[in-house]
Amino acid sequence: MHTILVVVHLFLAIGLIGLILIQHGKGADAGAAFGSGASGTVFGARGAANFLSRTTAVLAALFFVTSLALAWMAMNQAHDAGIMVTTPEETKEIPLPTRSTSDLPPVAPATGQEAGNDLPPVPAGTPAAGEESQQQGAAATQEKTQ
Repeated sequence: MHTILVVVHLFLAIGLIGLILIQHGKGADAGAAFGSGASGTVFGARGAANFLSRTTAVLAALFFVTSLALAWMAMNQAHDAGIMVTTPEETKEIPLPTRSTSDLPPVAPATGQEAGNDLPPVPAGTPAAGEESQQQGAAATQEKTQ
C-alpha cells in the first residue's frame, strides 16, 4: 500500500508541475481581449483558464491528501529498535590478558634520580639559571665605565 501511495504521490507532483507550467499568467489575457484569436481555442475564450485552474486545484487537493496519508503511515509504522538500543540476551565477559602483548621490552625503573624526572643531572660548577647573564652584564657595565 505504501509503495502504491508513493507512486501516486509522485505522479500527482509531476502533473502539478506540468499544469502550472502550461498556465498563462494574468498579463497574457490582455492580448486576448483585443482579438488575438483566443476564442478559437479548444476550450473557448475562457474555457482553458477555467479547465486548467480547476484541474490544478483538484491535483493540489489530491497531493495534500496523499501527503497526509504518507505522513500518517510513517508515524504508525513499527520502528526498528536499532543496534544501540537492543542488548543481547546473554553477555559474555572477555578475560583481559595477564601478560603484555607488546613486542617492546619492559622499561627498567629509573635509578639514582627521582621517578618521573626525565632531565639529566646538572654537572658540578655550572652556574644557576640567570647567574651567567648577571655576570656578563656586570662585566659589560665595568668596561663601559672605564
